[in-house]
Amino acid sequence: MEKLLGAYSLQSFVASIFIANGSTPAEAEQVAANLVLANLSGHDSHGVGMVPRYVAAVAEGGLRPNQGVAVRADTGSLLALDGQRGYGQVVGPQAMALGIERALAHGSCIVSLAQAHHLGRIGHFAEQATAAGLVSIHFVNVLSRPVVAPWGGGDGRFGTNPCCIGVPLPGDAPFVLDFATSRVAQGKMRVAHNKGERVPPGYLIDAQGAPTDDPGVVVVPQPPSGLFGALMTFGEHKGYGLAVACELLGGALSGGGTWHQPAVKTSAVLNGMLTVLIDPQKLGTADSFAAESRAFVDWLRQSPAGPGSTGVQVAGEPERACRAERRQNGIAVDAQTWDDIVRAGASVGVMAPAFG
Repeated sequence: MEKLLGAYSLQSFVASIFIANGSTPAEAEQVAANLVLANLSGHDSHGVGMVPRYVAAVAEGGLRPNQGVAVRADTGSLLALDGQRGYGQVVGPQAMALGIERALAHGSCIVSLAQAHHLGRIGHFAEQATAAGLVSIHFVNVLSRPVVAPWGGGDGRFGTNPCCIGVPLPGDAPFVLDFATSRVAQGKMRVAHNKGERVPPGYLIDAQGAPTDDPGVVVVPQPPSGLFGALMTFGEHKGYGLAVACELLGGALSGGGTWHQPAVKTSAVLNGMLTVLIDPQKLGTADSFAAESRAFVDWLRQSPAGPGSTGVQVAGEPERACRAERRQNGIAVDAQTWDDIVRAGASVGVMAPAFG
């Protein structure tokens, strides 16, 4: 049976686990807040369900608490940074803060971030940039067990490789487009597997390369071979092409590396991210940008609702609506995920409090 938890209580419990696992209180609170924000935003795949994996990654040495970004190259409007395997929820915002400062000074900044542990929901960084009035573009690769098949392939060869674009809309909430280049995020398959759900056709192939609706094929080893299945890319060859671009830009160009080895069983998830930041003010188009972007979004919203739809939305709106609903009504955590979190806490000496 799932638990319905308040955001503050859940965040406090998760932070206590990270403190016991070696993080400073400030770091633990920052990571916990980011994970809970992902749940509030409707992205349970990037939320507190990651806690067991993070605890295991610290124990294995692949995730290093209390690390910050190191500057490897600095030309003013171009920064090469190393996350030193620190929590992505810490080194990611640090990298963005440095890039935002430079973009506001120079008009633009390109930031590469290598060797960050799991960055989580990339939309968080786009929101950070748009809050400063900047456009941001993010290409991210994933160094972990390869879970996505190339178009025309029959097994996993790379990660879910997200792409994200944030655009400030003066006078309105920002446009935040944040998506995995796979049909669905790997974490969503973990959530579906834990809930005992099946998934729509076209999402997955099994360990033999055949279509399947069982999310477990990318969550647990499949008998008798012990192999995993794979996710499919969205949009057939188009999503595959974008996934490769994320690997080349977020991985190879950042210096973090690309995936080209057999699957491993370690818990760490390392990300590389290439971010482009642009200041419309310095570009000289701020006034027309504000007018034209607002006019276009208004034009979209005037479209009549299609069959089965309640009306047109733009990227970022579903997350903001979900935050309001879940802050009021609580965050639902399925029984298996909750048990996994409780066991992870117990492994570092933290017992779950009695939630209402």
